[in-house]
Amino acid sequence: MRWSGQKIDDASAAEPALLAISGLVRTTRTPEFAGLTFHEVVAKSALNRVPDASPMPFRWTINPYRGCSHQCVYCFARQTHTYLDLDAGDDFDRQVVVKVNVADVLRAEVGRRSWRHDLVALGTNTDPYQRAEGRYELMPGIIRALGESGTPLSILTKGTLLRRDLPLLRQVAEHVPVDIAMSIAVFDDELQKSVEPGTPSTAARLATVRAAVEQGFRVTVFLMPIMPWLTDQPEHLERAVAAIAEAGAARVVFGALHLRPGAREWFLDWIAREHPELERGYRSFYERSSSAPAAYRRQLSARMRTLLRRHGLDPRDDEDQPEMRRAARVASRAHQLPSLEPTPLPTLF
Repeated sequence: MRWSGQKIDDASAAEPALLAISGLVRTTRTPEFAGLTFHEVVAKSALNRVPDASPMPFRWTINPYRGCSHQCVYCFARQTHTYLDLDAGDDFDRQVVVKVNVADVLRAEVGRRSWRHDLVALGTNTDPYQRAEGRYELMPGIIRALGESGTPLSILTKGTLLRRDLPLLRQVAEHVPVDIAMSIAVFDDELQKSVEPGTPSTAARLATVRAAVEQGFRVTVFLMPIMPWLTDQPEHLERAVAAIAEAGAARVVFGALHLRPGAREWFLDWIAREHPELERGYRSFYERSSSAPAAYRRQLSARMRTLLRRHGLDPRDDEDQPEMRRAARVASRAHQLPSLEPTPLPTLF
């Protein structure tokens, strides 16, 4: 249907569009977020159930936003925007859906007697601390709702706005397990600005890791995706792991670039435009598969594990995490909380 009742904050807003967005109440643009359009919706639910067959170590997620102004050309979530009759490319970067009532809906959902206080993950699809969060401030309400209900939570982000909520997260962590992870994929400033143009700098994200560590959190860094011929050189990986260790992170999760449909086409177009000398290699790796070749991934894993051991970030430390989280989930059910205050790798040819 055509949303004829849209309200616009300024005269530069787009004309009404044909959008398949349930619960849309307003579409708006503001000068401080130039180039972005926000579609504010009233959501019916906040919690998303992860299929039982999924290998993910959690069963529930929350996505306060759809679309992401980080504009990462490799983002796996791009295809989800096509469900809204928006495209997986420029629309995903600039047309952001905001669930303005997500905290209130979540509070009702986790307040039900049937709620089992399972771990809830944020940042598994689009980033909860993207630029829109500076305008809408949805995360404090989400964090409070989860903490007050005795629900463990994890946050994965590239957004340095996380630092705003560290005192609240520290308060919540006194009652329930709170996991914090920062995604930092590129340790070359020029490349980072090209491949992730809407993200905070690598230095700013490392500073956020340090700030979270100083608050007592055991921070994980996601060094992914590692991009063939762009960020997999020995010197780049050495610089990355050394900087992560120096920032005080406790562990590193790494992985080679994975390109799902939607992301694949957008990324390969970017490669053809920005790095044409690599186009042939990338198409040989990804044109018929979402994953890099198995031989490449094995060699990358061997190189990374050596680096991580050298810098005291041995990935074997992760082996006890599922058991720890299961125990934490059981413990969190015991009480209801009071209200909280505010290589040589394969050659190219």
